[in-house]
Amino acid sequence: MWARISTYEGSPDSIDESVTYARETILPKARQLAGYRGIYLVADRQTGKSLSITLWDREDDLRASEAEADRLREDASDHVGDTIAGVERFEVVLHEFT
Repeated sequence: MWARISTYEGSPDSIDESVTYARETILPKARQLAGYRGIYLVADRQTGKSLSITLWDREDDLRASEAEADRLREDASDHVGDTIAGVERFEVVLHEFT
């Protein structure tokens, strides 16, 4: 499994709007991408910093989704006024869901 982690900086007041936008706009589009396995959106309500972590079956799936992910990330940050602080890719070497 592979993960793309995007870091955003914005206003603490925009977190709820970011969640709504992700749920209503990003998720339906992400679910259509080959190899998509899920997403986590985590936020610090005091600083406004947030991270989205998308999960992918294979590295090839993650790489094939780059252009669409770039577009969705830009749309989301523009919608709520966040700044994209970084994007990183990792192999998930351990995971557990209970």
